[in-house]
Amino acid sequence: MAVAAVLGEPVESRLRRTVALLEARGYALPPLRLGAVCLGGRLSEGEVRAAVAVSAELRIASGLVVSPAFVSRSAACRQRALTHPAAAAAYLPQTLRFVERVVALCPFVLAVSVAGSLASGGFVESDDVDLNLIVADGRRHLAYVAVNLLAFLHALGRRGKPVDDSTRRPLAPRVMTLNLVLEDRACFPLARTDAQMALELLQSQPLFGAGCLQSVIAANPELGEHFPQLLEPRSELALEVRWRLPRRLFPRWLDGPCRLLGAAAWRWMQWTRRHRPAALARVAFVRQTMQPYALFEP
Repeated sequence: MAVAAVLGEPVESRLRRTVALLEARGYALPPLRLGAVCLGGRLSEGEVRAAVAVSAELRIASGLVVSPAFVSRSAACRQRALTHPAAAAAYLPQTLRFVERVVALCPFVLAVSVAGSLASGGFVESDDVDLNLIVADGRRHLAYVAVNLLAFLHALGRRGKPVDDSTRRPLAPRVMTLNLVLEDRACFPLARTDAQMALELLQSQPLFGAGCLQSVIAANPELGEHFPQLLEPRSELALEVRWRLPRRLFPRWLDGPCRLLGAAAWRWMQWTRRHRPAALARVAFVRQTMQPYALFEP
């Protein structure tokens, strides 16, 4: 849908479609924050509340704007939002240190963003930290193996972390997780420029390579047609990366062996979840939302 059409769409309709996008990801937002991420551009809190007041398909439950089908989940979402500031304050510093290490040791990583619940405002201690990466061409599987190895070493020191079905795993909990890995060449243009992909980029927080991310958005104008907010300048959080290994240490041919190693590790992890249907369902959902960018087939 072109931006002119979205902007000409009634506010209530834009809100309904935005709420549907959020609920598909399992969360909801209060009026002020919903207005900030509304399809077609920002709305004030007053505009959101006025539209909800006359809507037959939206309501406010537990302080969140939801559809009738999501009312039963609103209290749990609200509780996650209330615990988010304290949990995020505890995990954001270690996330920054982890990303600094990734950027220093993996010079083929061009951009890193925090995604998932830590970025969207519903993070709790049992969650993992989702990261989105853009990497140099021919090093996608290398990035998967390298970052997961660093994540495993990081998690070994945090065995006391609270876990749930999705973050429990043998030896050490899931703390840092790769959500999306894109090669540079796959971004110009992106295979997907739908509203869900645009929301993924909007809701993520750049930690490194903000300029690279803005180049991707500029090269895919359909993203901004869904969410003009993406066209606003965004700054990355301050990382202290004092050095980076030379890229010549990571030739493209390493990607082949890493693909085999990564696929074996991924299948083993799915095997360890075979008796946890909730964890398998979560993996299936994440894979569905990031198609056609999934690294491995079931």
